[in-house]
Amino acid sequence: MTAGDDHLPDANVLIRQLEGHLLVEAARAEGRAEAVLFTGSLRWLTDTQREEVESRFAEHHLALTRRCWERTAERGAQLRSEYEALYRSLRRRLCAGAVLGAVLVSAASLALAVTAARR
Repeated sequence: MTAGDDHLPDANVLIRQLEGHLLVEAARAEGRAEAVLFTGSLRWLTDTQREEVESRFAEHHLALTRRCWERTAERGAQLRSEYEALYRSLRRRLCAGAVLGAVLVSAASLALAVTAARR
């Protein structure tokens, strides 16, 4: 960005990108640590084989973690749309109840006024 840029990136977008980067890096580190633990029990591996197994294990761990995140995000989106639909339905019912209540109160007031005027 230059000093003449009028358009600055949204701070929330930058924060989400940073969070995403940190999550991916944490998952990579976790995968590498798990790979070292896994290959530690395989004493018969050569150093080259151990590095290869650790690399593949870490890649698999990251892919698995990504799929879990995607499923969680999809389910969150599904739940959000379900709750939004339910909220809209409840809001419509509440508004209809309020309008009906106002009509009933108005009708009762009118009936009382008419009765009082006849006396």
